[in-house]
Parts: sequence; C-alpha cells; structure tokens
Amino acid sequence: MACTTDNSRHGGQILMQQLRINGVRRVFLVPGESYLPCIDAFNEHIGVIQPVVCRQESGAAYMAEAHGKLTGAPGICFVTRGPGASNASIGLHTAYQDSTPMILFIGQVSTRFLDREAFQEIDYRRMFGPVAKWVAQIDRTDRIPEYVSRAFAVATGGRPGPVVLALPEDMLWGRADVPDLPPSRRAHLHPGQGELQALKAQLAQAQRPLMILGGSGWSAQAVHDITCFAHCFGLPVSVAWRRLECFDHADPHFAGQVGWAMHDALAARVRAADLILAVGTRLGEATTIAYSLIESPLPRQRLVHVHPDVSEIGRVFMPALAMVADVASFARAASKLAPDKAPDLCAVQQAHAEYLQSLEPLPAPGPLSLDQLAAHVNHVLPDDACITVGAGNYALYPHRYRQFHGPGTSLAPTLGAMGYGLPAAISAKLEDPQREVICYAGDGCFQMNMQELGVAMQYGLGIVILLFSNSCWGTIRAHQEREFPGRSVALDFVNPEFCQVVQAYGGHGEVVEKTEDFPAAFDRARAFARARHLPALVEIRYAPEGIAPGETLRGIRAQALAAASASGATVALPRPE
Repeated sequence: MACTTDNSRHGGQILMQQLRINGVRRVFLVPGESYLPCIDAFNEHIGVIQPVVCRQESGAAYMAEAHGKLTGAPGICFVTRGPGASNASIGLHTAYQDSTPMILFIGQVSTRFLDREAFQEIDYRRMFGPVAKWVAQIDRTDRIPEYVSRAFAVATGGRPGPVVLALPEDMLWGRADVPDLPPSRRAHLHPGQGELQALKAQLAQAQRPLMILGGSGWSAQAVHDITCFAHCFGLPVSVAWRRLECFDHADPHFAGQVGWAMHDALAARVRAADLILAVGTRLGEATTIAYSLIESPLPRQRLVHVHPDVSEIGRVFMPALAMVADVASFARAASKLAPDKAPDLCAVQQAHAEYLQSLEPLPAPGPLSLDQLAAHVNHVLPDDACITVGAGNYALYPHRYRQFHGPGTSLAPTLGAMGYGLPAAISAKLEDPQREVICYAGDGCFQMNMQELGVAMQYGLGIVILLFSNSCWGTIRAHQEREFPGRSVALDFVNPEFCQVVQAYGGHGEVVEKTEDFPAAFDRARAFARARHLPALVEIRYAPEGIAPGETLRGIRAQALAAASASGATVALPRPE
C-alpha cells in the first residue's frame, strides 16, 4: 500500500506564513475567538513575528498605522468581528487620509451564517468601503495566499493606504494544500524625461518659487535626494501640515510648516509665490488654510503637482504641470537635474531666517510657559528623537518649536485623530528601542487611549509622556470663543491623578506647575524611562487662558466681539464671570 502525506494546512497557518514571507515582523492585535487559527499559528513563528497584545482595538489600529508610517511597509492589525472592527475604524480612517500602508484583518462569522445578521455580523465592504483602498472577504482557504499578496500590493501601490480583509471562521478552520506565493513587490511610478525638462523650464521662469513636501513614502534616501535638488536649484523648502519629517529643519533651505498655525512670514511667502512645486502632498484643507493660501480650482500661483495617484491630479487643483510619480522616484530623478545658471539664494536665506525667528518662544500668561517648555525640549533632545502627538492645541507647541530631522522623527495624524499619541509612541519604541520617544498629549486626548499604558508596561517600553493638563477641551474652547465669545459651556472635565495612574502601570509620574521646575522633571522622566524601560509621565498643569502659542482666550474673545461690533452683527451677550 502506498503511503500518503497530508501537506494541507489550516487557514490560520497559511495566512501567517504568507505574512512572514512578506516580511512582517510585528502584528498588533486584540485577540478574538473569530480568528483563533491565526492566533494559534503564531506558535510557528516565535522569534520572527511578534504579537503585540493591545488593550483596545483603536489602540491596536493606531499602532499598526504608526508602524506603516515608520517603515513604509503595511502595518498589520488583527481584530475580531463586529465591535472589534468598529473600534478599529478610527485607525483605518487615519491610514486612509494619511496615505499610510496598513492591512486590517477582521474575524468574520462563518459563511454558513452570512446574511442572517448572525452574532456580531457586519458587511465590511459596505462599512469600510469609503475609508479603505480595497475591502474583501476570503471565502476559500486555498485562495488565502492570493488575497494576502494582493493586499500588500494594493496597500503599498500608488497612493499608499489601508486594506481590509474579512476572515470567515469556517474558512480559517478549513484546510488546503496550496503553495505559498513569493513576497509582493511594490511598483514605483517614475516621472518622464519630458516632464522633468518641463519642470526645469518652469523653475527657470520662476522668480519666487516654493517647494512644499508631503505625503508618505519618504525614506532617508528620498530626503537626501530632494535636498540635493533644492540646493541645486536654490529652492526654499516647506512641509505640508503635520508632514514635519519630510525634510531636515536644520537645513538652510528649510522655511517651515505650511498650514494651520504657520508663522505669518511663511503664509505671506506662499501667497506671494509665483510657482509652487508640491511633491507628494494632496494640498488638503489644513495645508492650504481652507483652500485660501492655494485656491481651488485654479490657484493664483503656477502649480507643479507631483503625486503618486493619477486620480488626485486635477481633482482639487488645476496644475500647470502634473507628474504621476511616488516621492522617492521623483526625488531621485530631480536630484540629477541641473539649472542652466547659478540660483539666487537671497529668498532661501530670508525664508530660513524667518523660520529660525519663529522658534523664539512667544510670551505666555501665568507661571508656566508652554512655549518655553517646548523650546527646552527641542534644545535637549537628540536629533533622532521621535515626537508623537494626537490632536489638540497642545500639539501646536512641539510642531512650532521642535526642529525635526527626517523620517522617523515625527508621528502625527494629518486626520487630526485624538488618542493617537500614546499608541504611536508605543509602536515607535517597539520598532527602535534605542530611539528616544516623547509623546505629547492633552489631558482629553490622552484619556482616549490611556489603557495602552498596559502595553508599554508589558513590553518594557521606556517612553516619556508630556501631558498637557488644563481640564477642558481646549481646541473647542478656542473655537467657541471665536463664534460665541464669553459663553463657554459644556467643555470642562475633572481629571484623575495621572501620576497615580502611570505609577499603577509601574511607571514614574510627577506634576509641574511652574516653568522653572520643568527641566529637572523632564530629566528625571527621561532617566527613569532609559533605566527602567517603563513609561514616565510629566503632567504639565496650566490654566486654559494660554490656549495656543501667542494666543489667549481673552484675546480671542476680544477680537470676536470687536469684529462683530465692526460688522454690525448681533451676538449673544457673554455670560457673567
């Protein structure tokens, strides 16, 4: 009798092996019974694929998204069906708007029960279609390699973004004798020689050019190449809103961040430019200040738009010249161009001088200056430190006063998603344990994913959290004062003792209420995080009056009342103090 060998594997084994083939080293997850075969398959990849067990799916999805930002490879996240997928949706939306490669695997009900509204059943194609590049469900075990390979190709191709794959239980438990596929290779989009010569001609004609860098896919080599190009052609270089890692801020060609809260001189420079070279950025609402700096559909400035997604070109702005190319390929090609004559560097020097002037701390009310604190952090941190933020006015401080030095030094959601900073810091520290990681967080923002301190404790991650604590939703308070001056309501909250919270997770915590006390407290937090490999937190307590760099609530209120009076508009009377 002939012996037969069963080479079949269950779906979880096939899927995890395909992830390994594609270079996956880390998976962020909240375990669920809907994908148990995948969890069991981790046993076959111990020491190669690290499962990071998170406390809530939004934290897991944020960590995966941050991993995609840091590495350029898809961040991998596993969650269970229904509620788990719903919790993870914010990370998926962040990846979509931030152009971050990510793959979200979701456990799904058995195919035998589909369309019966079975326990926790959701149609993920309908749910996630608007916020993912591709949503699919794998119904056959023998097609897992095909779907996973395609997921990697879609997530990294063109404009990167998230992919969702639903995994029915019976498909994962099913067995198949199917060969693995080789790793997916990203296809790069290169500019044509005719387009590059047209760019050179546009630059030769320009008197006041400005380059704006953004989007995803920036490697150290890409930044080096675009820097060579900027130096060769004498271009001032700015970065799109929250794309601070795209260029070295110490470079003499750097002009600042374009977008909300930008310094006035740079805003004037954008408006006065006769040519804008936008590389990788969509030039979204935040970067263009509600499409006022650069107007849609026809900008006042001549626009050269370089973007990896052909459908983005001409969608919002009509460019004078368009190139469909990813940032790395464009930067490499542009670095080989040479101008016909030496550039005039006066505008570059002036733009950089104006940027350096913006680093000087602005005056602030009260005994604690957030401006001076942020400037101090910039002064003492090494160049390769990674700064993470979520959303809120507190993020204006590191983004104004920190000089970022290239890829891996900033993790900031352009989506403006709250609760991002702590999970992103965890992901950054996991990826590079030697890099110093500082999480800036508002008290409201921090409490949206505070539970992920458990991950930092469990995996021995010495991150430092600077917690801006003013016991209110500060950004909304500022907006409320502009629109309804003196009528603040429904914005305050009571905080816990954050130092006790972090201490419960084995960490270090202390409170600072005066500017002069911060440097020593920050030093102690950094020393604890380095020595103990556990989180350290400095709670920075301040009154909400100093609401943003150079702005106070009283000043915002006065401007709003004055503007209403000048226009003759009727406004509701402020509530008595």
